[in-house]
Amino acid sequence: MAEKKSLGKEFTKGLVLENPVLRLVLGTCPTLATSTSVESAIGMGLAATVVLVCSNIVISALRKVIPSKVRIPAYVVIIAGFVSIVQMLVKAFLPQIDEMLGVYLPLIVVNCIILGRAEAFASKNTVLYSAVDGVGMGVGFTAALLLMGGIRELLGAGSIAGFTVLPEAIPPMTIFVLAPGGFFVFGILIALANKAAERNGKPKAELKGCSACPMASSCKLVGTNDACKEEAK
Repeated sequence: MAEKKSLGKEFTKGLVLENPVLRLVLGTCPTLATSTSVESAIGMGLAATVVLVCSNIVISALRKVIPSKVRIPAYVVIIAGFVSIVQMLVKAFLPQIDEMLGVYLPLIVVNCIILGRAEAFASKNTVLYSAVDGVGMGVGFTAALLLMGGIRELLGAGSIAGFTVLPEAIPPMTIFVLAPGGFFVFGILIALANKAAERNGKPKAELKGCSACPMASSCKLVGTNDACKEEAK
């Protein structure tokens, strides 16, 4: 019973309390770029989730085999392998989604959510817990993308998943499908997530320099710039 409760906690933490986009502020580049519509948001979210779950499982299974000094390159190779598989499947069966995501599909390889979970969780936990963590974080990432995509498509194009929702009398605000609109919606959602976190006694989502980076322990740039120097103090 305790194990089930713990597994449930590992899954749900990625949905709200540790949402990778709205709480940990990770993966902002693909979030802003692919959340212009519901279809592209779902496509990116599902592709990243598959890669995240599969890479977490393999990295966790090999955590005692991979030498510590080469763990980051090993993680990247594993992640790149799964990204290649997902990309080929999307190109073969979902060419429309492949066209929507463009370069951001292969760039899942360097998505800091996936590499961050590999370093911070999968390399330290069992296969089962790592798989559940990957599913939870992937669902949280997809949910954040879907929420942003729905808002931006509705306000910017007057439609949801390609179906017209707003009447013709209400002109769409095209700025919401552009970069400024993406930043605006992103900021509003983070503010709402912070408010919900405060009510549950959780700290606000904020950028914390090197301390928030899962690669800080192996980064040679720590302490070489102003942000790192302040963090080192």
